[in-house]
Amino acid sequence: MANQRNRGIICIILSSLSFAFMALFLRMAGDLPSIEKSFFRNLVSAVFAFIMLVRSKERFHIRKKENLYLFILRSLAGTLGIFCNFYAVDHLLLSDASCLNKLSPFFVIVFSYFLLREKITLFQSGCVAAAFIGSLFIIKPSFASSSLGASVIGFLGGMSAGFAYACVRKLGVRGERGPMIVLFFSLFSMIACIPFMIADFHPISGQQLVFLLLTGLAAAGGQFGITAAYTYAPAREISVYDYSQIMFSAIMGFFFFGQVPDGWSFVGYIVIVIAGVTMFFYNKKHGGD
Repeated sequence: MANQRNRGIICIILSSLSFAFMALFLRMAGDLPSIEKSFFRNLVSAVFAFIMLVRSKERFHIRKKENLYLFILRSLAGTLGIFCNFYAVDHLLLSDASCLNKLSPFFVIVFSYFLLREKITLFQSGCVAAAFIGSLFIIKPSFASSSLGASVIGFLGGMSAGFAYACVRKLGVRGERGPMIVLFFSLFSMIACIPFMIADFHPISGQQLVFLLLTGLAAAGGQFGITAAYTYAPAREISVYDYSQIMFSAIMGFFFFGQVPDGWSFVGYIVIVIAGVTMFFYNKKHGGD
């Protein structure tokens, strides 16, 4: 069980790194509709999932028919989460949008309690809350009244992503394969993008196409990482490590855009790292689930 948990932690940290690269490439892709960016994000993920399933020589099917509703719920929530997050990125300060998206690990724990009956100790709740507070120090969101609508949409995006990841965890427990979960979701999300792209398609330059494909590659890595993570371990033990994406993004912001975090941001880094390390040793001492 401990090895499974450690694998889950490694997977979720690698997933966070991949999603940080996704945001970097997404920003470099320039001014394109968020729906088009969403389409390319999921196109590459679908291709990777298809290749993995072909190489595994397994059939393209859902192993248990009673899990179909979870695939649909995961895809609906995941698609809504992407649309909301990309909308928030386009209409809010990047820091505001990132903060709202980082609510997803908290919602994972909440929804996992209802979907999987995973108990949460007071100590673990405190660590998750500390990590969330630390992210606020870094992101410093300003909920201005003029952007209230976009802020609500961003909040819904974080909540939707949390529900989607909780569904992934339950599908993993029920024996469904990660590549099949990713393929189903990616195809579902691509189909959802098509009507919007037909209505408002913007031409893409060669440079933008390269960055969109890189965005998709990074997203595929993040998607497979997060899917593997929640099939290895319960949400309450590993979801806190998803906050490492904030630190990865800060490092990339410095090297690629010359962004230097202020003092409050460094306070946030310290709070998040302490919360993550404390959670790790607590789980190690108590043997986890």
